[in-house]
Amino acid sequence: MIHKPKLSFWQIWNMSFGFLGIQFGFALQNANVSRIFETLGADASQIPVLWLAAPVTGLIVQPIIGYYSDRTWCRLGRRRPFFLAGAILATLGLMIMPNSPALWVAAGMLWMLDASINISMEPFRALVGDMLPSEQRTEGFAMQSFFIGTGAVVASILPYVLTNFLNIPNTAPIGEIPLSVKYSFYMGASVFFLAVLWTVIKTKEYSPEQLASFSLHENEYENTSKGHLLKNLFVDFAAMPHTMIQLASVQFFSWFALFSMWIYATPAITAHVYGASDTGSILYNEGANWVGVLFAVYNGVAAIVAFGLSPLAKITSRKKVHSFSLVLGGIGLMSIYFIKSPEILILSMIGVGIAWASILSMPYAILAGSLPVKKMGFYMGVFNFFIVIPQIFAASTWGYLVKHLFNNQSVYALVAGGASFIVAALLVFVVRDVDDKKNLK
Repeated sequence: MIHKPKLSFWQIWNMSFGFLGIQFGFALQNANVSRIFETLGADASQIPVLWLAAPVTGLIVQPIIGYYSDRTWCRLGRRRPFFLAGAILATLGLMIMPNSPALWVAAGMLWMLDASINISMEPFRALVGDMLPSEQRTEGFAMQSFFIGTGAVVASILPYVLTNFLNIPNTAPIGEIPLSVKYSFYMGASVFFLAVLWTVIKTKEYSPEQLASFSLHENEYENTSKGHLLKNLFVDFAAMPHTMIQLASVQFFSWFALFSMWIYATPAITAHVYGASDTGSILYNEGANWVGVLFAVYNGVAAIVAFGLSPLAKITSRKKVHSFSLVLGGIGLMSIYFIKSPEILILSMIGVGIAWASILSMPYAILAGSLPVKKMGFYMGVFNFFIVIPQIFAASTWGYLVKHLFNNQSVYALVAGGASFIVAALLVFVVRDVDDKKNLK
């Protein structure tokens, strides 16, 4: 049987470059959508429900796109048609979102935008498995992580840069989106489309015949029998490895904390730190821009710290590193309540960035050792449920809690998110890391 040839650095660069655009779109969404909702009249209790689009579309779209991209082949290839279709739709979404004339339009555009981003993103993960031999897959995912971090930092800080260095207006009449936000989304649309187009043009996928000839791919089609596929999926789900079940609780509290931050960072910081709730005021929009800077900080910290977590885990253990990182994230979020200086919030985001770096790597490293090789793709897909479900739970409950329990003071949602990080850190020690022989009980 034929083995896949190794790809050069620049081939891996080209096949991963589209992630720069994808993360650009995600980061603009995470840092600015709550601001757009508030500007169009949403109050703190409505924002979580409006955010339901993100996790729900991920839960629905990713498995469907993954299923069909496995079974697609045309002139553009197997994965690239989905890259391009998602990029076109996401580009339109990024152009329309900041021009939404009403709250319901913005909410609808979030559904479209998030679905479109997922259409492009899901096959990018699979492309690494398609194109790279096993010894290069770590390099492939690392390259994607580099572009994720780079895109997130630049996109998050963009409104701040446009306002403070190019003098683009950061305020607008009540009910209108500032030009700094609009121009950021226009630039994001261009970067998204061009980055994905670069990958589509510069990457040539293997044909189905070539994939079938590679020894690493001979088992990829075993569970696709027409008569018993659904039955096999249910059987595999019921046989979920014990380590995966243990990690589910860790993921739940980790992603509940993250989603709480994404939803409420803007209303919490503008109100609690800047003392502003009027979306047309200079102070509010200054605070909203600073939230983008803070998001850039935690993503930048994560990109840097990620390179140090692996050697640290070899010295101690993956569980200890992950638990400690989550504690730092919890302290970072809870500290926001006690901080009144915007600049000092950077320290809070350093803790969140360390937690984010660990969340993107350690659970998957722990999980991989417990999974059967032939079903790695299926179980990694199921593992995504434990990311999406806590986000849906947060979006469904936070509106009521903030309004009735916290008297519309959004900062308490960040404090609760920090506490959720701490709970996740404690639950890490219940997990059995199969590969970590020296730390098994």
